[in-house]
Amino acid sequence: MDLVNSLEGRLLFAVPKKGRLLSASLNLLEGADIQFKRENRLDIALVKNLPIALVFLPAADIPTFVGEGRVDLGITGLDQVQEHDAGVRELTRARRLSNEWSPDPNAKSQGCETVMELGFGACRLQVQVPAKGEYAESKDLIGKNIGTSFVHLAKEYFARLEAEKEGITNGDSGAYAGRKLRTKIIELSGSVEAACALGVADGIVDLVESGETMKAAGLKAVDTVVDSSAILIKSKAPSNPAVVDLIAARIGGVITAQKYVLCQYNVPRAKLQEATKITPGKRAPTVTSLEEEGWVAVSAMVEKKRIAPVMDDLTQIGATDILVLDIHNTRSS
Repeated sequence: MDLVNSLEGRLLFAVPKKGRLLSASLNLLEGADIQFKRENRLDIALVKNLPIALVFLPAADIPTFVGEGRVDLGITGLDQVQEHDAGVRELTRARRLSNEWSPDPNAKSQGCETVMELGFGACRLQVQVPAKGEYAESKDLIGKNIGTSFVHLAKEYFARLEAEKEGITNGDSGAYAGRKLRTKIIELSGSVEAACALGVADGIVDLVESGETMKAAGLKAVDTVVDSSAILIKSKAPSNPAVVDLIAARIGGVITAQKYVLCQYNVPRAKLQEATKITPGKRAPTVTSLEEEGWVAVSAMVEKKRIAPVMDDLTQIGATDILVLDIHNTRSS
């Protein structure tokens, strides 16, 4: 198959090729009825039922491909998007200082936009130090060696700390990042948690999910740089905005369906007002008269995490025949 020619006319959708986001991303695509077969050793898969091609990329590279308009949509972590944005800020500053940069009025709009949060992949990018060491807070690491794969975010973070120590508190993280750092940021591509034990770094900036790996490495967190989770991002100039909107609607429907169940029950009409306060639904409950006089049937979407107490409350006001049904997909409009 000539993949290059096969991509013509297709919207490109980047998906993490491995790591913590891959499995949940594939489940999301399946729920959105994006049908494809990925051949062995190929990082491109053509979607059978939509004019889309999936491109499997490292999560850290997806913001770059989407931001430069090489890919239209992507699933990645907020941490990766913020790291990419911090890198762009640093590069832009460097070019301006060297007089190499000038705006092109005809240039294609660059950068990526967040479409929605996807509800999985929650983690924190945290500053960590040896649990039994001498460092108690982040500012104790100023002037020390910091190991991380998030070099640009770490530079901005410690630039802010150093500025605050000098009494400079105006500006956001990006404004601080042009400062000359006393703290040494060491780029590591993997096993960052081992850096302190091996004497490579005094502290690290790394992702934490459950915290088990951090504890096993004898580390503790002293601050959080970014609270992250998986997000859907799009190019500022997508090749086919209509297909982007279609995919976003499908994925949004899957996410809503994962959060809610459909609760159906019968209740005396005299208790309807109380019942609808318990189950207001997303917009409003559906109410239908029953053959038996004085009774109505109610149907409403309820958050999964609330369904048990909701059923308890409905029973107390006299509701009967309470059913809870799974929702496989939905649309908000």
